[in-house]
Amino acid sequence: MGHLIVVRATWDSEAEVWTAESTDLPGLVTEAASLDELDAKLPDLIRDLLDRDDMEGGFDVPVEVIASFSKTIRIGAKAA
Repeated sequence: MGHLIVVRATWDSEAEVWTAESTDLPGLVTEAASLDELDAKLPDLIRDLLDRDDMEGGFDVPVEVIASFSKTIRIGAKAA
């Protein structure tokens, strides 16, 4: 089994996409319209970046996706 790859995904409200990157795997930078789409993109992207065709039988790599977003909430006035 490979080392844990932590992927940090952040919602970009202006572009309306999730941006994801990982310091554990240089070159892992991508965007997706939803977390489901991001989840679907990651396996192929990670396989391409690791490019370990010399590994007979393959190996498993644990991946942890940490997603975050920020928003502003109005307090003390009726929300429109």
